Amino acid sequence: MKIFGVILAGGQARRMGGVDKALVPLAGESLLCHVIARLDPQVAALALSANGDPARFAQFGLPILPDTASQGPLSGILSALTWGAAQGATAVVSVPVDGPFLPPDLVPRLCLAAEATGLALAASLGTLHPTFGLWPVTLAPALTAFLASGAKARVRDFAASHGAALADFPDDLAFANANTPDDIARFAAILGRAT
Repeated sequence: MKIFGVILAGGQARRMGGVDKALVPLAGESLLCHVIARLDPQVAALALSANGDPARFAQFGLPILPDTASQGPLSGILSALTWGAAQGATAVVSVPVDGPFLPPDLVPRLCLAAEATGLALAASLGTLHPTFGLWPVTLAPALTAFLASGAKARVRDFAASHGAALADFPDDLAFANANTPDDIARFAAILGRAT
């Protein structure tokens, strides 16, 4: 398998005051830097799903994948599947830009869980984390049809309709999202204790 990665950064960050969440600082680095550092070693290539002016991410040296139609995370996943297929990827692993503690073994564990169906989502302590997933590039036509159908574009609904397996992780913190300035402060304190 040739696994690519995509960091989903297309959200509006309303609870963060509408700022560009990818560039929010956390312990001296942007959220995007933290996620790149954790995901990049696990994949063959990495891209950023983001809308707006791509120049603001030029320093990171990643391909920027805009949504063709903005329908939430699934739009970013579709752009990544199309990009990955054109580059020879077998599958794409998606992660949100606001998940700076993603597991260092995310990709291998998703691959193991996906052996039966090719598709897997992360879960921890009984909670599903649908934006952390492994998506075979062959799902692109089905995802295109799903988004065009007018159905509510929920990641968990699309994944369930294609038999997504679950990769269960023991650490709930690994999937914590930085949604508010308070989250950033809490994560900074955690990172301070980890050094």
